[in-house]
Amino acid sequence: MRLPLFLFPTLFAALSACSDFPELEDTVDSDATYPDLVPIESLTAKTPDARIEPETAPDTQARIDRLKSRAARLQRDVIDDETHQRMQDGIE
Repeated sequence: MRLPLFLFPTLFAALSACSDFPELEDTVDSDATYPDLVPIESLTAKTPDARIEPETAPDTQARIDRLKSRAARLQRDVIDDETHQRMQDGIE
């Protein structure tokens, strides 16, 4: 007798519910303190400003050109017209 296909996920869930879970009570320090809350300005003040220097402009422009080229390739048809027509003929 073959078991119906929907019984496999149910059987898997039932068997995984029988597993032992590790004890976590001893691993967590209940006396741990929370970190201090600080204003966001003090955190962002430490990051350097992003700047485009004259030396980085050609690299940035090259990356822009590559991304635009990739976007143009992604917008093209995936299936050429001849293949598309054969697929349509196969459906009809």
